[in-house]
Amino acid sequence: MLNRTTAPAFTRTTDFELILPEELVLQNGARIFFISGGTQSVIRVEVLIKAGRWLERVWGASYFSAQLLSKGTSSKKSFAIAQLFDQYGAHLEISPGLDVVSVSLYTLTKNLQPTLAMFRELLQDSVFPEKELSQLKSIYLQNLRVNQEKTSFQASKLFRKKLFGENHPYGKELEAEEVQTLTREQLIDHYTSFGKDFIVIVSGKIDSASRQNIIDEFSSLSFIASPEKNITAPNVNALHERVSKEGSVQSSIRMGKKAIARSHPDYAAVLFLNHIFGGYFGSRLMKNIREEKGLSYGIYSSIHTLQHDSYVVIGADVNNENLDIAFEEIRKELKRLRTEPVDAEELEIARNHFIGSLQAEITTPFAHADKIKNMHMFRLPKNYYQNLIHNIDSVQADQLLDIASRYFQEGDFIEVSVG
Repeated sequence: MLNRTTAPAFTRTTDFELILPEELVLQNGARIFFISGGTQSVIRVEVLIKAGRWLERVWGASYFSAQLLSKGTSSKKSFAIAQLFDQYGAHLEISPGLDVVSVSLYTLTKNLQPTLAMFRELLQDSVFPEKELSQLKSIYLQNLRVNQEKTSFQASKLFRKKLFGENHPYGKELEAEEVQTLTREQLIDHYTSFGKDFIVIVSGKIDSASRQNIIDEFSSLSFIASPEKNITAPNVNALHERVSKEGSVQSSIRMGKKAIARSHPDYAAVLFLNHIFGGYFGSRLMKNIREEKGLSYGIYSSIHTLQHDSYVVIGADVNNENLDIAFEEIRKELKRLRTEPVDAEELEIARNHFIGSLQAEITTPFAHADKIKNMHMFRLPKNYYQNLIHNIDSVQADQLLDIASRYFQEGDFIEVSVG
């Protein structure tokens, strides 16, 4: 009989086994990945289009053309499109990004044929209706007015602007005037120019009929590779900028700097050291700023990896009277990273948390597909995640001191606040 008064034995593993994808090159030149698994009869078809903000000729063309993909084709208006997906219990998800636009269809395997045909029609024959564009602009501008009142939004906007430059795709934020002057013709030009460079990632319960159906639908699309575009961000010296906001009792802090790419040999150690510093609830920043000093409800440090650059950012909201001490304590924790070795207990707790959290992320075929997508987008080897775990499992305190001295010098961090 099971004794529920005794905890089960702790077992630790460093395994990270992804579903092996099937990769094909279609007749039109597009690449497609099949990640088959799971017990639920659901399929996700994700199309990654190389039409993000990075390639924009006109600010906002990527975001608005992506959001209007489902708002009308030559034969169907937005209501009919939404009704068809609802009829079959399908879900469409559109995520305009800085580098790529992601368009995903979630559908039952038995309903794949009609929903996929509609999905392909959106990608091939969207007409970007003027009325829908006008409505989308109104919604965007209303949300922008709301966000402009949030110190967190303003601080993040200011931080990226200072880090990359106000006219860089990663540092730019759409302004109201740019939204108002954006035209339907500019959206059509953007999507016509860049909307034909795509890859397809299919995950879930995939039978042979579904596989062939997907191949047939995407083979019928035109595929044209988008041109490469090189943009150089200006070199930024560490700066400190504080912006006052009338009536605000809180300030939003952002601190950060450029970071190394996923493919860099030091990336695993940098990622893990950031985890110790501010990457989870038991991190040093949380213990100091939240638990010991009570300066904020929460504080984080995260690494954002983009296709053409990467950066680390620290964020928190504090009362205005605590702004100086919050900055000071963050700098102290950065200095401590490179002057005091991580003790054995803290190292082991953080290591187990990081590895366990990463392993827990691959519980569905969709999650496996997300990891495979990252490996493709960042040109990483097939054993990337397994090597990442092995590197983090073996890193020692003295190595982390060296990493901190190279990548976490407090004097290199941009500091901004709004409030």
